[in-house]
Amino acid sequence: MTTAFEIHCSGDTLHQSTAHLKKRTIMSRIRFLLSVTILLLSGTSLLQTQAQAQASNQSAELMQVFHSISSHELLSYATEMSDAKYRGRLSGTPEYMKAAGWVASLLEEWGVKPYGDDGTYFQMFDNPHSRVESAGSLSLQMEKDGEELNLSYSFPDDYYPGTNSDSGTVTGEVVYVGYGITAPELNYDDYSGLDVRGKIVVIDAAVPYQGDEDVFIDWVPYSYHQFKLDNARRHGAVGLLYIGKTANPNTSFNEGLVYCHIDQHVVDHLFFGTGQTHDDVLEEIRSALQPRSLALGKEATITADIRRLPDSQACNVIGLIEGSDPELRDEVILVGGHLDAVGYLGQVMPGALDNASGCADMLAAARALASSPVRPKRSIMFIFIGGEECGLLGSYHYCAHPRFPLEKTVVYFNLDMVGHGTGLSVGGGETYPQVFRHFEEANRMYLHRTLRTSASRSSAGRPRSDSVIFNRAGFRTMSFGTTGRIPGMRTYYHNPLDVVETLTPEIMEDVAKLMFLGLLDLANDTGLEF
Repeated sequence: MTTAFEIHCSGDTLHQSTAHLKKRTIMSRIRFLLSVTILLLSGTSLLQTQAQAQASNQSAELMQVFHSISSHELLSYATEMSDAKYRGRLSGTPEYMKAAGWVASLLEEWGVKPYGDDGTYFQMFDNPHSRVESAGSLSLQMEKDGEELNLSYSFPDDYYPGTNSDSGTVTGEVVYVGYGITAPELNYDDYSGLDVRGKIVVIDAAVPYQGDEDVFIDWVPYSYHQFKLDNARRHGAVGLLYIGKTANPNTSFNEGLVYCHIDQHVVDHLFFGTGQTHDDVLEEIRSALQPRSLALGKEATITADIRRLPDSQACNVIGLIEGSDPELRDEVILVGGHLDAVGYLGQVMPGALDNASGCADMLAAARALASSPVRPKRSIMFIFIGGEECGLLGSYHYCAHPRFPLEKTVVYFNLDMVGHGTGLSVGGGETYPQVFRHFEEANRMYLHRTLRTSASRSSAGRPRSDSVIFNRAGFRTMSFGTTGRIPGMRTYYHNPLDVVETLTPEIMEDVAKLMFLGLLDLANDTGLEF
């Protein structure tokens, strides 16, 4: 028989047992929740650690690619492009196409996608040209103190052959015709009152008007070399001496017109005995805006040894590093520089500074971007432009046949003669600060060079750079360049002495490194707005 006491005790025991069971259950749940929380926290920490480690490894790999860009690499590219086997890389020649093929082979090796015509790296265009076989000759027949003198000049000290001259020999009376302009609407004609048929004319470059841009724009068509040569032939001239010794394939071919480019001391000989200097006559033309043409009382003989090839073609070499973002990959950053130089004029014009240097910078940046562990979200396109020296033919062709729509093109960067100096520049940064800041930061963090910028400007005059063509076509246009000079080191323009020994490989290395980091950062800027 169970007593009341026993019932009471067993009730207390039951109550205590129930309470203890509840406490154990609660504690188990707490321990379970704590375990889950700790597990989650440790998992989050592990994921963070893994992400941090991955980012750290990626950053280290990125810096490894950055440091792989070297002055030796840059110099090797420039040396190859300046080699005599390419005969000065004149656009339209087989030698230019050989150089273009070499560039394409590197892009293919690095996995840069071909983005020219029909799945190739080449965007073709017509590029008639003339092949200079030899330097030809130039002589002047004049009288001094009653004695007949025959002055024979030499290449390259005294003259350069006209790249698009007709072949043959002409002898004729020499007539100075100022700027060689006939512009009835401007009430200006350098040929007024002159008969130059069968004669050799002497012509200055540019135009006489130097004032207000709104007026200057009307003179611009007459500043083109093609107009001056065409106009001389229309007036019956058989020869032409172009003042300013330069290698210049940006001229026109006129059957029956033989010409060359002359140094200033040859001009002084031409004006000898006239009682006037060339500088004085030129100043009178500019100040009065009236012609001051005159017969120079001498005869000249010009010989040209040139072969015309009217049906030739050249190309832009185009490679694409595709963006990784599904949406942003349809936007593109363009980087361009002209691959061609001025060819052979009796000697090879190597074109090391102009513009093997810019193309070498592009190649190094393209290689680095193609091997980068950090992929660009936007696409980046490299255009090695042809026909620049022949009249900006390649940039005109690309702008008429763009590979990405204008509205999908973020910006065009141009490189031209980027191979000498002590500082860096990114032209157009004042106009596009949201682009410039990426390069400014890259320089501040890693290069520590003097970095200059400027506003993006459009030229009203005769275009002399691919960047002008892109700008006029509506592209946002910027440029990479260098500043400063190396003491004691001279550079040369359109000259046989434009060789790799005059380059500064160290500044080229830093240009390529600036491009690599800045372009990658710009391509991955998801907040970019214009």
